[in-house]
Formats: sequence, structure tokens, C-alpha cells
Amino acid sequence: MSILEDLSLRAKEHPMRVAFPEGENEKMMQAAYECAEEGAIHAILVGDAEKLRTLASERGLDPEKFAYADLQEEELIADLIAKYTALPDTRLKEKALRRRMADPLYFAMVMQAAGEADVTFAGINYTTEDVLLAGQMIIGLKEGISTVSSIGLCEIPGFAGSEGELLAIGDSAVCANPTEEQLADIAISACETVKELLSWEPRCAFISYSTLGSGQGPLIDKVSAAVKIAQEKRPDLKLDGEFQLDAAIVPAVAAKKVKRESAVAGRANILIWPDLNVGNAGVKLIQILGHADAYGPLLQGFKKIICDCSRSAPVSELKGNIIMSAIRAAHAGEV
Repeated sequence: MSILEDLSLRAKEHPMRVAFPEGENEKMMQAAYECAEEGAIHAILVGDAEKLRTLASERGLDPEKFAYADLQEEELIADLIAKYTALPDTRLKEKALRRRMADPLYFAMVMQAAGEADVTFAGINYTTEDVLLAGQMIIGLKEGISTVSSIGLCEIPGFAGSEGELLAIGDSAVCANPTEEQLADIAISACETVKELLSWEPRCAFISYSTLGSGQGPLIDKVSAAVKIAQEKRPDLKLDGEFQLDAAIVPAVAAKKVKRESAVAGRANILIWPDLNVGNAGVKLIQILGHADAYGPLLQGFKKIICDCSRSAPVSELKGNIIMSAIRAAHAGEV
């Protein structure tokens, strides 16, 4: 059984409500429909309900498989505004909120913040920046986290890691050149995401071109400082480094290079890249040379689960990301 098949079965145990502000897009509607039809989620299309129903019928999809959140339904708008403005940490007053809710992305996130949806899923028409800005304005960041980042899950044929063929990596998509404090936040968020999604015990390695001081320079200093910050903030997590890639995931190499006790060295199931140059190249090397399936990116750091998918993603990849987002939401809600 593949990881996605396993995750799909888990999602069906507690289907989450996923809001789709890009429901008019044919790929997005198809992916939402298939996930809903399979029982993995409850799909909510946000926009012009009549138009969305018509589009579903024209595309050969049963409109009754969806719920609809109509941007023109005044009773729904008033109810969402009342619930949102009653929250203790709201960022927008009623007038500004109503204006923002003319946009389906903001409408979906207000629904989520108000408890009427569990996930907001977008990224086909909206840019990553659009999703991040809306998320920070409407949903906000987790306590103690100041950085939005992403994590991906790789299924690598022939890889014999501590979790079999699976390896989590981040950030490969969002934070271009993180400071040491941001790098620490990315690692902490990655550990939480892995626990939500896979129920692993996170073993998180900070990657560098040096292993525990074998090299010198400001690039290494940033990573080693990030390790210390992360360990101080979350002593309950297994976070270690700086490690070269082989020292992080190959036990025999770790035995030679890491001359102290480490719960992570040689057994890491999460890799944290030092910057987006490394992250972008790293994930593409894994995909192209390792023939891996790379799922994600999954946004992390927000109070609630928001997904920004790739614009070029096929329906199959969209479904995988929808299912993973739903599982994370179920775990976060302790369902």
C-alpha cells in the first residue's frame, strides 16, 4: 500500500470540511469531487453557488456531492462576520471584513476561522503570496511561531531510511533565506506537521556542508545557531545538527562523523534545508534522480490548516495534498 492509499483510508475515518475558493477551476473542482465522492472529505465550494452547480453539471459531476458557500448570501455573511468578530484575536472590524469577504479566498478563511470549515485549499488561480497574506490576516500564526514555511513528503523508491522509503523535507518552497530564528521555527513547525500527518516521532536534522564544526564560515554559523535556538525553544523535540546530508540519514556515515550521542544522526526523518537555493535543488534532485514522488508543499506555522498547492499540479497531486491537509486538520482538532 502506498503512503497516499494509507492516508486516504485515514482521512475517511474522520472526513474534514475543506473549503475551495477556486471551485470554478476545472482541475480543482474535479479533485474536490473525487475526494468527496470517495468519502475522504466534505467539499465546500466557495463563490457563486448557482454558477458552481451549473459548472458541475456541465462537467458531468453530481452537484449534490458539494456543499456551497455563496458570496451573495447575506444571512451567511452576517453569521460569519458575527462569529469572526467575536473571536478574541480578530484582526479586522466588520466593515473591513465584509469588504475582504467579496474575495472567495478571504471568505473561505473567514469560514475556517469561524469554525465553519476545517481547511482552506487554494493555489491554482491564487499565488502563494495571495494565500500567505490572506492566511496571516485572517487565520494568524501559531503561538511561538513567527515564520510561515512549508514541508514536503518524499516517497523514494529504494531508499532505506528510518521510515522506509519516506522522508520529510523543508523548506523547499516558501522561506527564501531564513534567519537563524526563522530556521529554528521552520524545524519546530516541521516536527509538528510530521506528527499531525504521519504520527512519527520526529527526528529533525539541520542540513549544512559541515558536520558539527567540520567546516567554518557564516553559512555554517547560521545553521548551528538555529539548532541551539530550536533546542532551547523545544527541548521536548529531537532536533540536532549541523549535519551533512549523509551524516543525517546514513547510519554508517553518522557513526564515523558524529562523535557524540545523537538521537537524530543517521536516523533523521526530517531534513531542514539552510535556504531555498538548497531546498529547491534538493527536492528536484530527489524527484529526478531518485525517481521520487514529492507531495506538498504543505504550509505550516498557521493556527489552522491552509494549503497552497502548485499551479501546475495534476488532479492526482491535488487529491494527495487535499487528503494530507484534511488529516492534519483532524489531528490538530484531536478528532
